Amino acid sequence: METLSLMKEWLVFWTEVSATLIDAIALVIVVVGTIEAAIGGFLLMFGSPDGHEKRAVWLRYARWLVAALTFQLAADIIETSIAPSWDDVGRLAVIAVIRTLLNYFLERDLEDVRGRQRESVTP
Repeated sequence: METLSLMKEWLVFWTEVSATLIDAIALVIVVVGTIEAAIGGFLLMFGSPDGHEKRAVWLRYARWLVAALTFQLAADIIETSIAPSWDDVGRLAVIAVIRTLLNYFLERDLEDVRGRQRESVTP
């Protein structure tokens, strides 16, 4: 019985460490993407941007956000595996649904922009 308890503690510890590391990766992705988008937007203010350049900055930023949301969803899934109560599981489920919906709409917007770019390139 002691071995089972020790094994459970080990599993909980590594699950928490993994979820924290994955959340840290998501944070780095958001920060890097935000810095890149801010610099791109700043440079566009002093240039003579056309709609294509503005969309390119937004599209790159959206890709960063989709990647970060995917990592955060992975961390949520891992955290759910050790959630001690139904209240915790419910809270994580709501967060996962919100992140999944955000991801869905970002992906849909990205595909829409890609489609418009293809149409403008091909006669």
